[in-house]
Amino acid sequence: MLEAIIAANDACGANVRATVLSRDPARFRAEVPHLGLRPEFEWIVGEPAGFEFPAERFDYLIDFATPSAMEVGAGGTAIVERCLRGSANLIRFAKAAGVRRVLYASSGAVYGRQPENVERLAEDFPADAATVSPYGRLKQRSEALLLGSGLDVVIARGFAFIGPYLPLTDKFAAGSFLRDALAGGPIRIHGDGNQLRSYLYAADLAVWLVALLASGHAGRAYNLGSDNAVSLHDLATRIAAALPRPCAVVAGSADIAGAKRYVPDIGLARSELGLKVAIGLDEAVGRCVAAPRQDIAQKLSECTR
Repeated sequence: MLEAIIAANDACGANVRATVLSRDPARFRAEVPHLGLRPEFEWIVGEPAGFEFPAERFDYLIDFATPSAMEVGAGGTAIVERCLRGSANLIRFAKAAGVRRVLYASSGAVYGRQPENVERLAEDFPADAATVSPYGRLKQRSEALLLGSGLDVVIARGFAFIGPYLPLTDKFAAGSFLRDALAGGPIRIHGDGNQLRSYLYAADLAVWLVALLASGHAGRAYNLGSDNAVSLHDLATRIAAALPRPCAVVAGSADIAGAKRYVPDIGLARSELGLKVAIGLDEAVGRCVAAPRQDIAQKLSECTR
């Protein structure tokens, strides 16, 4: 989102400014100076559950502060309660600051496990409570808290993404595949690789988020992602083939416990907001392999054109 603001300001003279809440702004400036040192960004030290409210008034609040599913699973009740306190505190801040709209980053995890006979998950899919993960339950509770706040809230239910800034770790399958490929391979798949996912490129992600913030209907949740399903084995193979010297792909044994399919229906975003998947998976993979930490401002410009 910060890259999107820079692109809008530099290319279009949008004059957008943002105040960013961060636990360690100095570290961010050191690691990402082309963002951290930009004059349109002001920094506040703290976290959602505890920070000093700035005195200014703000048009929008973008709440993307969330732990990963892995962190929620490991942290138990304590991390869930801290996240909910953070949401409640942000609601208080939004009301005090006269915020016109809140954009909240939720997750497709709210739907629980996707049945194998359901090709894509729509926003009105009835979740089976027995299959919703701790992370999904946290997102459900956070959505309810925000939607019941009296604020103008739009929910973005994210699925899977690929692009710059994706952690090259085992936290995300695409990140671990890119890490293995850039290290020369082999790319190792945890499981048999038959699980189906879909990936939206980072530039598309930023464009979609801006569209939801500006034009989404108040009180509505939108799926955020690609509806083009791909197996994890196919994803790994595409990443391997994109290298100057292709590497091997090694799959493990069948994983009967994991979700076999996790693919959104994005018809609502298409019909109401005119959104589309502008950058296909092969192009996205090629960009990631060529420059895994490349500045995406130019890509955002290409995408919006």
